[in-house]
This record gives sequence, structure tokens and C-alpha cells, in this order.
Amino acid sequence: MERHDGGSNGRSSVAPDGPPGRPVAAPVGTLDVVVDPDLRLHLPPARRADRVQVRTTSTVTVGHVVQSLGVPLTEVGVLELDGVGVDPGTRAVGRRLVVTPVPHPQPVPTWPPRFVLDVHLGALARRLRLVGLDVAYERDADDDSLAAQALAGDRVLLTRDRELLRRRLLSVPPRHGAFVHATATDEQMVEVLRRFAPPLAPWTRCLRCGAQLEPAAKAELAHLLPAGTRRTYEEFARCTGCGRPFWRGAHSAGLEAVVRRAQEALHHM
Repeated sequence: MERHDGGSNGRSSVAPDGPPGRPVAAPVGTLDVVVDPDLRLHLPPARRADRVQVRTTSTVTVGHVVQSLGVPLTEVGVLELDGVGVDPGTRAVGRRLVVTPVPHPQPVPTWPPRFVLDVHLGALARRLRLVGLDVAYERDADDDSLAAQALAGDRVLLTRDRELLRRRLLSVPPRHGAFVHATATDEQMVEVLRRFAPPLAPWTRCLRCGAQLEPAAKAELAHLLPAGTRRTYEEFARCTGCGRPFWRGAHSAGLEAVVRRAQEALHHM
């Protein structure tokens, strides 16, 4: 259980409660935590300072300190305790902890990167599929399923749920999770592309299921096409997964704008 001191001294305690009847580890001192500016949005507004003080015990780890402040370990690059690089499992016994963000582009479990998105990022899933990324998305997937898909499929789980990212296996390098800061879909797309710098292949994946598209003759798809589409268009593709037909219709101008924005995001990194 995490406990936060509500007093006026600006400190917080990350000392864990022990089982009933058993002693709790005594505090061993105060740790100054220096959180990189790029990570401070994860902290409560009142604590977004250059330095945060926390009281620790001999049983508390560096990773627990960082997560108790609200920063998912999936977002953390290097941790330095008193000037020495440490891993999240190191005991937080020291005077100064420096927390830096994960590098960009971020190392991924496999290349090119594959993703799985939580249920709240359906619009982002379509954008990423449009530019050719391998994206798994299910509208009713629960947290256990999302984490399992990420680990079993060597995918990076994209989410705005910090609690979901607290699962330890998602933060063990190579990381299988990433927090999405932006709330607008186009901004989310740019954020993800700049963080991972994946190769783009626009118009090669189904927006509905994410499978790859293959060229198809109009005659093969005629029974699936509206009459007006059959008269107007000649070039078609078919999804190798769900069989859905695709063509560059009147809606394609808006999608082309999305593709251009994705390409520009990577070009200006």
C-alpha cells in the first residue's frame, strides 16, 4: 500500500505497511528524487518541482519510489542513485535519485515494431494501420488480455492507463508498454511515430482488422461493390484477413492528409 503524507512539509512516504502483528521496516532517511521535465506530467500538479522528497525504508525499491510518484516504469530510461546507474529492483537507500525518460527512438521487442492498443484508442488504431503499422485492437479486450497479447506477440501496449502499465513484465526491457500523453487522435499518432520511428507503408493494411491488403481485380470484387463504385473506379485491393474490398474513393483525400502528417512527423524528428 502506498501512503502519501498530507502534511505541509512537501514530503511523501513510500514505506509499505507490514502484515498485522509484524513490525514495519523503520525509515532510513529521506531521498531526493529529481524527475526529468519530460516525465513530470506524470506527477501530481502540486509535486511537479525540480526535486521531490520521499521518506524511504530499507525494504523499498527504487522502482517502487518512482511508481509511487505516478511515473510508470515503461517511461523511464536511466535511474541513477547517488550517481550510480541502478535497476528498478535496487533498494532505495541513498540520498539522490535521478529519473530520466526512455530514449527516442525507443528500443522495441522486435523490428519493425508491432503494437496492441487498449479499448480507448480505436481511432488511433485506424490511423496507425493506415500508415502500414501492425496494430492489434479489440473493442472489448480487458487488461489481462492486453498484457498477454503484448508479451506473447512481442507487441508494445499503447495506453493512457497508468495502472495498466504498472504490471512489472511490461516494463522489463525490451519494454512492452508505453503511455500515450496526447488526447487528440492526430496528436497521438505523431507522438507514437516520434517515439518509435517505425518504417511506414501507407495503404497496405486493412483499417478494420489490420491484416495486409493485396491487389484485386474489379471482377473478383464486383459482388461486394456498390454500383456507383463499379462504374467509377478501376483499382482495388482486398484484405487478406477479413476479405473487405478497398479503393481510393471520395474519402481518400482526408486519409491522404493523415498519411502526409505521419510522414512529416518522422521527417522532422
